[in-house]
Amino acid sequence: MSSTTIKNVTIERFGHASFKIEGEGMIIYIDPYVLPDKVDYEDQADIILITHEHYDHCSPEAIRAVRKSDSTTLVPESCTLEFRGDARRISEGDMLIGDLAIKGIGIEVVPAYNIEKSFHPQGTGVGYIIEVDGLRIYHAGDTDFIPQMKDISVDVALLPIGGTYTMDEAEAAEATLAIAPDVVIPMHYNYSDATPADAGMFKQLVQDKNPDIEVVIL
Repeated sequence: MSSTTIKNVTIERFGHASFKIEGEGMIIYIDPYVLPDKVDYEDQADIILITHEHYDHCSPEAIRAVRKSDSTTLVPESCTLEFRGDARRISEGDMLIGDLAIKGIGIEVVPAYNIEKSFHPQGTGVGYIIEVDGLRIYHAGDTDFIPQMKDISVDVALLPIGGTYTMDEAEAAEATLAIAPDVVIPMHYNYSDATPADAGMFKQLVQDKNPDIEVVIL
């Protein structure tokens, strides 16, 4: 578990694709699965974002650990699990901004899918772009380098690099160059035997082509 603070927003990666983002007085968890042994009440979620229903992204036990009575959970329409409390079904293309923002946090729901793999067909999972304190953060979910990424404009990108189920280091580097964020943080690697990856190699591939993109390894 390690974190970085960009402007006034703290981004903490617990492992795999599990993140906590804190800013504007809000705590947002994305794909809670890997968590600290104990999550205190003051660290529980105002908003929980689930990218898809695979167990390592949508863990009922982990969601219970971070959820409080007034948490809002966003869940893809394709997810078969039922959720308690303020749980809202979303689909790619949803724009929860302006008057539709969740607790003042703008959220865009974007595609996430495999192109030549069968693990994540289009329409079953999503990625999220969230805006916290003026910082636009993209959590790509489980995905390959898809054409829609070329239209994404963000300050920070959280991209999978583990291969097998998602992009590998080289494909993720190409995605990074297409998106051109200020900061990219690799995820979804070295948590299981199926997702070995070299974050250092990913960093080198990115910075060889665009040294202005900062690669932060958490």
